[in-house]
Amino acid sequence: MDTIFALASAQGKAGVAVIRVSGPQAHQAALQLSGSSLPRQGTTLRVLKDQFGNPLDEALVLLFSGPHSFTGENTVEFQVHGSISVISAVLQSLSEIDGLRIAEPGEFTRRALENGKLDLAQVEGLADLIDAETESQRKQAQTLLSGGLGVLAERWRRDLIRAASLIEVTIDFADEDVPVDVTPEVSGLLSGIQADLQKEAEGVGIAERIRHGFEVAIVGAPNVGKSTLLNMLAGREAAITSEYAGTTRDVIEVRMDLAGLPVTLLDTAGLRDTDDHVENIGISLARKRAESADLRVFLVEKGEDLTIEMRDGDIRLLPKADVRENSEIAVSGKTGQGVDYLISHITRVLRDRSAGAGVASHARHRETLNLANERLKNAQTILLQGPEYYDIATEEMRSAIRSLEMLVGRVGVEDLLDEIFSSFCLGK
Repeated sequence: MDTIFALASAQGKAGVAVIRVSGPQAHQAALQLSGSSLPRQGTTLRVLKDQFGNPLDEALVLLFSGPHSFTGENTVEFQVHGSISVISAVLQSLSEIDGLRIAEPGEFTRRALENGKLDLAQVEGLADLIDAETESQRKQAQTLLSGGLGVLAERWRRDLIRAASLIEVTIDFADEDVPVDVTPEVSGLLSGIQADLQKEAEGVGIAERIRHGFEVAIVGAPNVGKSTLLNMLAGREAAITSEYAGTTRDVIEVRMDLAGLPVTLLDTAGLRDTDDHVENIGISLARKRAESADLRVFLVEKGEDLTIEMRDGDIRLLPKADVRENSEIAVSGKTGQGVDYLISHITRVLRDRSAGAGVASHARHRETLNLANERLKNAQTILLQGPEYYDIATEEMRSAIRSLEMLVGRVGVEDLLDEIFSSFCLGK
């Protein structure tokens, strides 16, 4: 197997940069650059030199012996000064050592998967953690990375193996009197697993919203202050505002962190009847985005008909609180009046919805969970048909077990790996 290396920290100038090397020649490569003996495990300070003995940098060298490393292989990390020239010189020196090559995107993590240090769900959790922007995203990714889904899958797998074993005992002793009817216990085990699978599958939708962000659309007629409110919430001039109706024609998006939740605010075109062809396109887009948004904020006058039906969690407020005498349920993007209430409402609704998220957080997880659940439904139906069909029921249980193994990447996921690891950087 090749020994690979790459910059593991971010590109560009920094105080410290980390260069990672992993593979059978990792320790030998570190010895070549440092020019003196090194411990098999631990940390040491060394002056790194090129092949001609010229100093490159003074570096902290961290050595890990496999399998006690991230990849499960012998690994070295050089913590060097984060100068672009230093990083380039060290990488160049590593490339000149026989048997070493630059890592491909995600190759360190792929080796961790292949060496049993991570399961596939943990790999996805690591990718999510790297991309996390808010506290809720970080917590969700950490749960997946820590092996939470793998623990659940293993528990379900053990229960399925027991259920299948009980049925197989009945089949093996079909010609003898078996004193105990195992069907109630098997059915109970399957029902418990099905309930868990369904709960996790149903929670994926919310978990995906946490990963990608909730959408909150600001909806109303022209000139009610939608763009001004968006600018107030964003803390910057994200949308053009004017006294002329129809100024906003496209959907303006602003990414925010509300109490740890990722939220994208949408400023939409004012809803009205118009002969302006371009504005009509904007209004159609506004309706479409508002319909698909997770939550809508309606800025409308009392008695004004809504052209979009309100849903649970949506909020209706009077616009332009700054020009009203009674502004208890009004909001103003100009003065900030009512904005705290609005943010509190949005946060509460989205936090309540987030409570329904489970450990599974990817569409792949949902598909695999649903497939396993379908197999178990078939097994339950077949069990009711009598002992002569028990062998078919057992095969359905085995199929469910294989689905759970696919969930954590033990079998049948080779075609997914290139796509998953393509999103990783070189040093990960």
